[in-house]
Amino acid sequence: MSDKLYTIGKIVNTHGLLGELRIFPETDFADERFAKGSQLVFVDPKSNVQIPVKVASAREHKKMFIVKFNGFQHINEVEKYKGWLLKVEEKYMLELPEDEFYYHEIIGCRVVTDEGEELGTISEILSPGANDVWVVDRPSGKPVLLPYIDDVVLDVDVDNKLIKVHVLEGLLD
Repeated sequence: MSDKLYTIGKIVNTHGLLGELRIFPETDFADERFAKGSQLVFVDPKSNVQIPVKVASAREHKKMFIVKFNGFQHINEVEKYKGWLLKVEEKYMLELPEDEFYYHEIIGCRVVTDEGEELGTISEILSPGANDVWVVDRPSGKPVLLPYIDDVVLDVDVDNKLIKVHVLEGLLD
């Protein structure tokens, strides 16, 4: 596979006896990524072995996805994939509208305030409810939780991995 791969989930366990896998999603577009017929790739994080797979069926269950892949009929055939990553090839990624971003584009970006202060680097994205929250690891001190709202996130430059924010009162306490 020559196409660049992006992580969309982690295989955390098997589910039942019929070859289904429990996937922890790491994507904004889980319903689309795990849709029947989706072309994905199992990747062993240790050896980087890659196995192309196709989604046979999927359903959401307690913030996880239970996914059955074509060609796997029994728990014994899928057990060895626990701990593997689930990835998608770049060619299957959609072009996003302006002001929407993939997780991998945001994670690792430097964050500076509109006053020029370097805040830190985005380490993860949380989806607790109405809007995403970007976690900024600081060189010292507790991480900053930035709500992804227009009042806070002023400019996102994914090409230069730089995000400009306005820090509302109380965010850095």
